[in-house]
Amino acid sequence: MPDNYISVPSESGSVNISEEVISVICAEAISDVDAVAGHANSVGGELQEIFGKKPVTKGIKVSFDDGVITVDTLIVVRYGNAIAKVAENVQDAVIRAVEDMTSMKPVVNVHVSGVAFDK
Repeated sequence: MPDNYISVPSESGSVNISEEVISVICAEAISDVDAVAGHANSVGGELQEIFGKKPVTKGIKVSFDDGVITVDTLIVVRYGNAIAKVAENVQDAVIRAVEDMTSMKPVVNVHVSGVAFDK
């Protein structure tokens, strides 16, 4: 299996889950957190958008190391919300969603890269 898959052993064999699948789970969980205005772009994400691709997982990086799922996410918080509380809510939402769908508890690092103001 390529390095970008994590293997979850079962009685019948194993289930292999890609980083992309974990990223989609995380993106959906983050979108459910009220005070998050959106995901921030990474350099690669900005290049993809220039070429017409709008990835749902922009601002989310998933890595597998020694059986541990690590999620790094870049978010923008809506003005007027407590940044630390929003980041904690994002961590809780991502942990819960990934754990529910994979039975593995991830490590979640939230990077707040901006504040969005209402127009």
